[in-house]
Amino acid sequence: MVRGKTQLKRIENTTSRQVTFSKRRSGLLKKAFELSVLCDAEVALIVFSPKGKLYEFSSSSINKTIERYVNNDKSLGRFNRKIPDQQTTEHLKEEVSTMTRKLELLEDSKRKLLGQGLESSTFDELQLVEEQLHRSLSNIRAKKSQLVREQIAHLKEKEKFLMKENADLRKRCEVLPLTLTTVPGEKEGNERRIMEVETELFIGPPVRKRSH
Repeated sequence: MVRGKTQLKRIENTTSRQVTFSKRRSGLLKKAFELSVLCDAEVALIVFSPKGKLYEFSSSSINKTIERYVNNDKSLGRFNRKIPDQQTTEHLKEEVSTMTRKLELLEDSKRKLLGQGLESSTFDELQLVEEQLHRSLSNIRAKKSQLVREQIAHLKEKEKFLMKENADLRKRCEVLPLTLTTVPGEKEGNERRIMEVETELFIGPPVRKRSH
């Protein structure tokens, strides 16, 4: 049976495309390995899947092979290697300039919020600063009210806990039994129940009764 020739065009079926990619990728990596071994060649292979997954092979070091390629390609070495450096430098300069302007605006806004440097400000600028201060004050008051509510709720929880502990202690005191004490000289079994009795105790000279 003669095998049909595969047309070189994109495979529309997703499953078939993934299967073909896996098979051909393995074959390509195998061919690269065989070429490096049989011919003692320096081979570097980089493949990205449709989903962005990286597959690579290198007979030595892929970074060194790429560096060698860049150094040996005259057109790439003379032009393309210099252009990214220039573009990067210009881009960094623009970023520094933009950040400097933003920093100056922030410093100016900060001074105005503190009531400084208002001499050259217009009426609209002063009104904008006033609105910003009102918004900041509203946010500060809202945050303060929230903290106060949280503290009150915490104190209420603590109060409930202490009241519960107090109630538990009262119940324990009510169920405590009377203490049995043996008085010296008494026989065993003749313990006396000692109860605490409140008495008024006065320390000082005796008070004489007045005669009528």
